[in-house]
Amino acid sequence: MNILIAEFLGTLLLVLLGNGSVANVLFKGSKGIGGGWIVISFAWGFAVTVGVYVCGWVSGGHINPAVTISMAVIGKTAWNLVPYYLVGQFVGAYVGAMLVYVCYYCHYQAEENVDYKRLSFCTYPAIVKLPINFLTEVIATFVLIFGILGMINAHLNLPADISPYMFGILVTSIGLSLGGPTGYAINPARDWGPRLAHSTLFSFKNSQWDYAWIPMIGPLVGGVSAALLYKALFS
Repeated sequence: MNILIAEFLGTLLLVLLGNGSVANVLFKGSKGIGGGWIVISFAWGFAVTVGVYVCGWVSGGHINPAVTISMAVIGKTAWNLVPYYLVGQFVGAYVGAMLVYVCYYCHYQAEENVDYKRLSFCTYPAIVKLPINFLTEVIATFVLIFGILGMINAHLNLPADISPYMFGILVTSIGLSLGGPTGYAINPARDWGPRLAHSTLFSFKNSQWDYAWIPMIGPLVGGVSAALLYKALFS
């Protein structure tokens, strides 16, 4: 249960700070309106750092089902613990998205663009081309997991307390370089938890669940592929 609670809190903070930046940049009347993609990318990177610092000492700071499943596949996380990770992550993401709504409640009422409202919860591609969108999520998450495994490799002999900074830099880099086509979910909980929150608050029909399989399956495929390749090359 400590793992579940830790992952719940870490993922909650990840989504609260990450999606909060999207609302801040997009919404009418917000002090951050027009901040742009660089603001969002850095905010998500910082959000990862905060989330991992909060829960990493308890659970390892996965805050992402793609990380959990990938680590389990290569034996770095016990399979019997995986359900606790996943429940904490998905519920934490849902609650984090709800808290963004609370903070930006007045702006949600004032904002007329329904797409902006949805984008402050979950991802959607700039250009809808599902095979390419899927491949983009696979590649971006491959980079995430391959990078994480490289950063935590014992041969680097780096202090453990610097890891959250490194993970934040990695996610920022992915956002700045590969985030444009799909909004770089690279995390099924980060997309599905807030997408469900959007359906709860607004409209299930407008939550675009027909696209939701891509930010769910793409990161899992990319993450597991990266983990298996890294293990084959360097273990």
